[in-house]
Amino acid sequence: MSSRPPEPPPEDPGRRRRRRVRRPEGPRSLKDSLGPVVRRWGGSTDAMALASVFTRWPEIAGPALAEHVRPVRLVDGVLVVAVDHPAWATRVRASGATLLGRVGELAGETPTRLDVIVRRP
Repeated sequence: MSSRPPEPPPEDPGRRRRRRVRRPEGPRSLKDSLGPVVRRWGGSTDAMALASVFTRWPEIAGPALAEHVRPVRLVDGVLVVAVDHPAWATRVRASGATLLGRVGELAGETPTRLDVIVRRP
């Protein structure tokens, strides 16, 4: 029996080594995280506006609406919301201009269109 340690496998010259990217320790703020994610998905929406829509949704939509309607995405001026029942879809569409205006007031970016999808819980 040999007491020598085994030799490492030879380096493959065609294989690239991955560089580890140093990331800050601990949690990151939504503001710092959202911009790169939005850009990776191809969106042009300002990260702060997007964060405001999601974090301030109950204030934007109002408590009754916020219980049944939630934002899904805001990309290229289109706000997509999901509702839990078709009746809420009708109500959201009827108040769409008001809702888009509230998004503009509180989030800083006014979407030009509202799309509603029904997702049952």
